[in-house]
Amino acid sequence: MKVMKFGGTSVGSVNSILSVKEIVEAVKEPVIVVVSALGGITDKLISTSLMASKGDKNYEKEYAYIVGLHISMIDEIIKDKEVKDDLLVKINTLLSELRDIYQGIYLIRDLSPKTSDTIVSYGERLSSLIVTSLIDQAVLFDSRVFIKTENKHSKHILDSELTNKLVKNTFLELPKVSVVPGFIATDKKSGEITNLGRGGSDYTASIIAAALNADSLEIWTDVDGFMTADPKVISTAYTINELSYVEAMELCNFGAKVVYPPTIYPVFHKNIPVLIKNTFNPKGNGTIIKSQINDQNKAIKGISSINNTSLITVTGLGMVGVIGVNYRIFKTLAQNGISVFLVSQASSENSTSIGVRNEDAALACMVLNQEFAKEIEMGEISPVDAEMNLATIAIVGENMKHTPGIAGKLFGTLGRNGVSVIACAQGASETNISFVVESKSLRKSLNVIHDSFFLSEYQVLNLFICGHGTVGGRLIEQIKSQQEKLIKERNLKLKVVGIADRRKALFTREGIDLSNYKEELAEKGMKSSLQVLHDEIIGMNIFNSVFVDCTASGDVCSLYKGFLNHNISVVAANKIAASSEYEVYRELKDIARHRGVKFLFETNVGAGLPIINTINDLINSGDKIIKIEAVLSGTLNYIFNKISADVPFSRTIKMAQEERYSEPDPRIDLSGKDVIRKLVILAREAGYKLEQSDVEKHLFVPNEFFEGSLDDFWKNVPSLDADFESRRKRLENENKRWRFVARLENGKASVQLEEVGNSHPFYGLEGSNNIILLTTERYNEYPMMIQGYGAGASVTAAGVFADIMSIANI
Repeated sequence: MKVMKFGGTSVGSVNSILSVKEIVEAVKEPVIVVVSALGGITDKLISTSLMASKGDKNYEKEYAYIVGLHISMIDEIIKDKEVKDDLLVKINTLLSELRDIYQGIYLIRDLSPKTSDTIVSYGERLSSLIVTSLIDQAVLFDSRVFIKTENKHSKHILDSELTNKLVKNTFLELPKVSVVPGFIATDKKSGEITNLGRGGSDYTASIIAAALNADSLEIWTDVDGFMTADPKVISTAYTINELSYVEAMELCNFGAKVVYPPTIYPVFHKNIPVLIKNTFNPKGNGTIIKSQINDQNKAIKGISSINNTSLITVTGLGMVGVIGVNYRIFKTLAQNGISVFLVSQASSENSTSIGVRNEDAALACMVLNQEFAKEIEMGEISPVDAEMNLATIAIVGENMKHTPGIAGKLFGTLGRNGVSVIACAQGASETNISFVVESKSLRKSLNVIHDSFFLSEYQVLNLFICGHGTVGGRLIEQIKSQQEKLIKERNLKLKVVGIADRRKALFTREGIDLSNYKEELAEKGMKSSLQVLHDEIIGMNIFNSVFVDCTASGDVCSLYKGFLNHNISVVAANKIAASSEYEVYRELKDIARHRGVKFLFETNVGAGLPIINTINDLINSGDKIIKIEAVLSGTLNYIFNKISADVPFSRTIKMAQEERYSEPDPRIDLSGKDVIRKLVILAREAGYKLEQSDVEKHLFVPNEFFEGSLDDFWKNVPSLDADFESRRKRLENENKRWRFVARLENGKASVQLEEVGNSHPFYGLEGSNNIILLTTERYNEYPMMIQGYGAGASVTAAGVFADIMSIANI
């Protein structure tokens, strides 16, 4: 024998209730079917009674809706005229009783708890009549006869002993199908109608299953089973195949609405498996709850949460060493019917924090202040108040007890994402770690935990890309081409949730389709500004966030500090921030380290070459950088490699611009400013406190060429061609070449155009390549050399991509 419970959504439409008929009639063994009210009817019954109690005549329209819903359902699903006529007589009798009750409430403007309990019972009484008539060979049993409650603390509490006895007597002989209205009961003394609370139909089914030692209990609902997290918040949540009774109970108690929490207890004691199934997907596997489970792979099974949390703290030095304080706290709360779902106490005993629902917070504070009035007056205990607008999260899994470091990883992950934990609690059984955060951090917390503890199929990195021109455009292309491969091979999803340029900005949690992002940005994007970028990116409060700056804007750099302070990592192709005032550079690095996020700018020097990472590895391993010698301008190296008898100096500059090696204004490259920035960045990463003004400049273009407009420059620069050609011929005869060299030695930095012979490592440097020699305490006699492409959109974008990947791997 099995017990099957069908919820409101399962009997809420014609198609779904016909599916119930098909599911039940396919069962060969005797079955007890527990049904809820039709979907939405319980709420409608309550709201209509409240309207009547306030003298609102519109209650009649709401009542008419209730009548119409049930009558139309019967017309649709019951085809046999005799059966339909008999059912309508019974249904109309109940509906007439309900109408009379509403009319009475309307006339006397009063709604007592007793009357309210009676009204809501009509939902299950009506639905059970319909289901009994629909299913072949079904017999209706009135749960008011055998589900008994008693009044404790103004609440209806099940009388288990009496109920079990009555259930056994009622079902001594089982028909093929027994139908029972869920939720409703009667008081064991007065016989008045009561109920088992919202979700009580699950409890009804569990009580019957336990009393009759059923083979199984099936809960049929509108989801496939317990999910790893709320799918409305986490799109990657999936169905859990198996749960232990303890795991299921923990998830239910912390907000997982799949099963009413008290449901687990009766069947647990009888070791009756519970199967959660979807009426709308009956072929789905569902979730099975039992004592022994086979899934031992994951330490954490699921995440659950309660959004409307208030934290009440009783604190004071007068609590230390005093026996009975907690007894008084919990006795007072219990006497006033206040449920506590989280307790966190300091080992010093000077404070106890209690998690309650928002609706209980005011009463809890009042009764505790009354209980400790004397201690508060004497200053031994502080007045009790509540911290509101909080959320409680629980991570659940029996395997946590066998996995060291879960709590450390949990709080470390939350911290890196800027989530502050206000209170926490963990039982000795280690099956549940619960903690309290601000409500605004709930979505981010759930996502980052689900992502980090491998409940998700893949890790997600949420990217905001600023600038989609030469470098940014190539980066987006590379991300698009690699997305599928990264998910498949690395379980990593790179999701671009924001793209912006000077004119437009587009943000979406679901991610932007990179195949047509330009069109989407143009059509759906909002007007872009620094304030918009700041407010939207921080306001989204999205987990595992990375701001990627592919611009050359000093204004965009001003956003870094705010992002880092909100635990958003920054990847910058833009070299302005890292080369600006030393204190700014140092502050950004310190914030990133303190917040546990990343500030990465590998492509600031050498495009895709691993120069900064190499210097960091050397320093972190205890080495010391003694000297740096480098050709760091791909633009200038291109120019001095292209200059020839046929290609004058002025023409090589234009070629560099046309090939997009140079800045739009090539004077930035010719002035050495770009190289100075790069040298300053390397020096700082090597441990030297260096400003741009500290670098000695020996330029090869007269200062007057940097004055005036860009048009003036292009008009005047050919005048330098003859001098450069004369000098070039001399170098050719001496078998030498020009290289613009950046040098750091003994803490002193300089940049200048140098002539190098054919034995020098810089001599054979081709095209726009960069080269760097690192002389360290370890690499002293033979410096370390790094050489390769130092410019170009693709290699720079690839370097930015590498920085993004390094964040994914933290």
